[in-house]
Amino acid sequence: MKQNADGGHTVSVSFMLMAIVFNVCLIASNLFETKLFMAGTLALTGGVIIFPVSYIINDCLVEVYGYRKARLVIWTGFVMNFFIVATAQIVRLLPAAPFWDGGPHFDYVFAMAPRVTLASMLAFFCGSTVNAWIMSRMKVASGGRRFSVRAIVSSIGGETVDSLIFFPIAFFGLAAREMITLMITQIVLKTLYEIIILPVTNVVVRRLKKFENLDTFDKSISYNPFRIFDL
Repeated sequence: MKQNADGGHTVSVSFMLMAIVFNVCLIASNLFETKLFMAGTLALTGGVIIFPVSYIINDCLVEVYGYRKARLVIWTGFVMNFFIVATAQIVRLLPAAPFWDGGPHFDYVFAMAPRVTLASMLAFFCGSTVNAWIMSRMKVASGGRRFSVRAIVSSIGGETVDSLIFFPIAFFGLAAREMITLMITQIVLKTLYEIIILPVTNVVVRRLKKFENLDTFDKSISYNPFRIFDL
């Protein structure tokens, strides 16, 4: 994202595409949450397949474009997710055609309990913001070295915050031991996902930096998550 002569900002195609993929992954993961599958003896939600990709993209955005640009993308994800949830509830209230028998199935996917929806959106925003903050601060502190370490540590931090917010709200009343097991399982699996795909992430980051001729260090910036238009 560069500044025009008139003071406005232009957005590179690479940045725009990454922001789009980030939003798609976030929205898709929420829809996939309705699918439960077994991984050995563990019951997991379908969202675990794609949600970690949003954290990987978050790492790439912070590494190349900086915290402030990543903050903007996080907010777009939050708003777009809210838009999908809100419009889905409106569509559910529309009178169904008499020959359509998909109502129960549609409701099963989109009739998310308000508590679960709130938990998901709040957890995403806080977790993604913490992930970006850790990534940014560690990059400055390390002089831009050890990207892989920074990506893993920031993901652990973000996923931990995400789980600490989501599970207590969404599964209030569940036994503490079961909830802790769920939280630890999600954090470990999503972090392993990022570790496995790190070679790809490293290649993407290197090529992005070369293509954009950009390697942002967040020095003397505000980490206030609500300063959306501070670019």
